[in-house]
Amino acid sequence: MAEHNKLGTWGEQVACDVLIAAGYAIMERNWRMGHYEIDIIAGKGRRIVFVEVKTRADAYADPLAAIDLKKQRRMGCAADVYMRHYEIPLEAQFDIILIVGDENNHTVEH
Repeated sequence: MAEHNKLGTWGEQVACDVLIAAGYAIMERNWRMGHYEIDIIAGKGRRIVFVEVKTRADAYADPLAAIDLKKQRRMGCAADVYMRHYEIPLEAQFDIILIVGDENNHTVEH
């Protein structure tokens, strides 16, 4: 597995741990349907939460910059497909989790 893939997988696990500690229930990880993809789908209360995770090894590359308008639209479309496919009657919420660093020293912003 390529180093950036290992970093991304590790970052998604960190994000799941953060969500679980905050009272979220993880429903799906790396959900895909057609050309749509969502990193994490979680539930909390009467909401379904669609989470985009961005992980970077160093602070020089702003992970938030990777979530442009095109990415936001695709995430909204993917969430719509998911909710229609599974007939989810909950309110949708969109979250971003940014992780900068490595296993030994990192920051997390939710």
